[in-house]
Amino acid sequence: MDPRIIKLADLLVNYSCNVQAGDKVLIDYEGDCCKNLVRQLVKKVYAKGGLPYVDIRDSAVTREILLDCTEEQIEFMNECSLQKMKGMQAYIAIRAGGNTAELSDVPSDKLNMYYRLTSPTLDYRVNETKWVILRYPNNSMAQLANTSLEAFEDFYFDVCTLDYGKMDHAMDALVDLMNRTDKVQIKGPGTDLTFSIKDIPAIKCAGECNIPDGEVYTAPVKDSMNGIVSYNTPSEEQGFTYENIVFEIENGKIVKATSNDNDRINQLLDTDEGARYFGEFALGVNPYILEPMKDTLFDEKICGSFHLTPGASYEDAPNGNKSAVHWDLVMIQRPEYGGGEIYFDDVLIRKDGIFTLPELACLNPENLK
Repeated sequence: MDPRIIKLADLLVNYSCNVQAGDKVLIDYEGDCCKNLVRQLVKKVYAKGGLPYVDIRDSAVTREILLDCTEEQIEFMNECSLQKMKGMQAYIAIRAGGNTAELSDVPSDKLNMYYRLTSPTLDYRVNETKWVILRYPNNSMAQLANTSLEAFEDFYFDVCTLDYGKMDHAMDALVDLMNRTDKVQIKGPGTDLTFSIKDIPAIKCAGECNIPDGEVYTAPVKDSMNGIVSYNTPSEEQGFTYENIVFEIENGKIVKATSNDNDRINQLLDTDEGARYFGEFALGVNPYILEPMKDTLFDEKICGSFHLTPGASYEDAPNGNKSAVHWDLVMIQRPEYGGGEIYFDDVLIRKDGIFTLPELACLNPENLK
């Protein structure tokens, strides 16, 4: 057994989910390559006195179901899943599917219906359980990262098992500053945006809900955002890769959206009323993640990035926006990606991906590695 797998399993059970005696833990995985990790998770949960349960997913099977599904069918599917989730105290999801575009030819109306009708299970899991989600290295992910599998595995375990306790402490100053901030202004290529985060809590993410991790998030006041944002990283959503996404925003609402497929992106944003408003604003700080690889769990943590998310807000940083959509879209502001500035209450706090205030320097990459 690769000792790095054992270390990762220990991190997920004992740090991310803090499993206690008697906890029921649902381990939900896709991909044969992660079976050794699943086995170690079962062992670790038992060692803590917990009770492990395992679900196996297959996106090719999911595709077949969705192609001809009905509302009644998905509603019942959600009822079954929600009942199971309500019995769990913790949830660990591992994704290692072989084809990230498996759902690309499922009609948009079917996908939107599926995500809308299954959102109660997602909401319960996010708000009522101890949970963590991660990808697992396989050939598909290595290809997305344009590396060999061995090189990607080395990168993966460096990223996923860094000192999250150190990161957690370093985030305190940024959380405090965001909690005192009203106006945010973001500038960069094709981007000039203002909004308020007043009285919405800032939440640090240092290995508890995502692996890899490394972000601090809050939410914009729902109707406060105005301007334009041009994202410079691709995003795979519902099996399709979106590129060159540009949003024009008035009073919090996306009034114009363009990308490499204008019809498709607007259909997604019309899933429900909340999908054209924003539910999250976050700064990424993971020092090991530098380039996008069309995997949200990695890309949203990119060092020197921010993400601004159409759709639902989180319960611990609420702005009142409800939606079946929560789409993390990333803009990198390091110089090689065009640079950019972020201001809090008219004070420059980050330039070209580097924090400029002395109290935030602990979050710069040289201090987190």
